[in-house]
Amino acid sequence: MEIVMNEPVSERSRRWAATMEGYEGAADDVTVAHENSHVTIEVASSSTAVWGSLSAREAQLDGLLAQGATRGHGAGHRAREEEPDEFRTCFERDRDRILHSSAFRRLAGKTQVFVFPDDHMRTRLTHALEVAQVATGVSRAVGLNVALTEAIALGHDCGHGPGGHASEEALDPFVPGGFDHATWGANVSLVSLNLCAETLDGVRNHSWSRPAPATPEGEVVSWADRIAYSCHDFEDAVSAGIVDPEQLPDLVRARCGDRRSQQLGSFINAMIHTIRETGVIGMDARHSEALAAFRTFNYESIYLRSASRQQASAVLSMLRALVEYFAAHPALIPDVAEGFGDLANEPAALELAVAYVAGMTDRFACQCAVTLLDWPREQLPNGVDR
Repeated sequence: MEIVMNEPVSERSRRWAATMEGYEGAADDVTVAHENSHVTIEVASSSTAVWGSLSAREAQLDGLLAQGATRGHGAGHRAREEEPDEFRTCFERDRDRILHSSAFRRLAGKTQVFVFPDDHMRTRLTHALEVAQVATGVSRAVGLNVALTEAIALGHDCGHGPGGHASEEALDPFVPGGFDHATWGANVSLVSLNLCAETLDGVRNHSWSRPAPATPEGEVVSWADRIAYSCHDFEDAVSAGIVDPEQLPDLVRARCGDRRSQQLGSFINAMIHTIRETGVIGMDARHSEALAAFRTFNYESIYLRSASRQQASAVLSMLRALVEYFAAHPALIPDVAEGFGDLANEPAALELAVAYVAGMTDRFACQCAVTLLDWPREQLPNGVDR
């Protein structure tokens, strides 16, 4: 295929463009990726291959799962009935839907601890990925459903608003019963994906302040969330110069090490051993005490420090002002249904405004405040880059 352009095209670009159509394979009507592609597999008939059909795959997975692990069959338990996928289990479909959702992508622009973090600090998205790694590491080792575990882990924070946990306090007055990112994620942010009931239950109840999840996979994610953020929030705080590595409590250092890799390995292995020995989704007292001390230290030295409280106050004021503005001007909310523009300050408009603001990234929320509310820049949340 020849590309005709007015500007000169580099030889590298020409080589890349030449691969657009792939290459002719050894089998008829088959295109391969590389000119010298040669690897093949032996293909068994679908009637004998364990991976030949969805039901066969489900049966194979059932044989690998521990008693009490969550089984997924057919299309799964969904609010709206669907036909099963040809190849993927119901929880694999959930994982894929979350991974490709806009709610998940927006986590890249939402605060984990620091608003506008530098290049190496965590965002909500990288936090979710680290939680998924911890959780699947545990689930795989004890015979739980890895696809369900990963789906819950990837989706567990999709209900978070901009600016971290301060957004929950900011949005509380506008939501009956208060704003909780866990329930909001399951009931609002991810509802359009028509996820399985087990996945939504794990998202809805991942916080320790919520009722226990209904599945062991959900329980694993609850632990993985706390393990991941305790370790990586401390590492980010050290990188930002907020705390010194030597300040980590001796209890944590002695039992789990002073590097993130040591700490994660200690907590993950402790969970695996505990579950294998007792069948209970938990952690032995020695390591759980260290994790509690770790989390307490982070709260006192990182989350509740003066700068963090100032950041939270700035987020709270800005987000409440944005909700009030969009509730009064619902027609400005993208894709709003026709007629909502006439419902300024009505409950339906307020609900739309909360959902819109809760879905914003940090940067977009700040841009809206400046452009729509003439918000003073010096009153924006003070991030690393400002």
